[in-house]
Amino acid sequence: MAKFSDFYKENDSDQIWWIDNLDTIGEYLFSFDKKKIYNLFADYPHNLTKEQKEIFDKENPYWAEFFSDRSSRQ
Repeated sequence: MAKFSDFYKENDSDQIWWIDNLDTIGEYLFSFDKKKIYNLFADYPHNLTKEQKEIFDKENPYWAEFFSDRSSRQ
């Protein structure tokens, strides 16, 4: 069974919570409500609502740019 860190925010004002799978390296997991957890590489942007994507992109400009080719295909 996987072990996870506590939820944490990069900045106090952020709406996105991050959580780490302590058994895996390079897996980026995040949540908007601490209930549903998204995998950055598997779920962004197609499994996010328009509002969630806007929040994610605002709080994580690096990842928004990194995945910009995915967003342009939607």
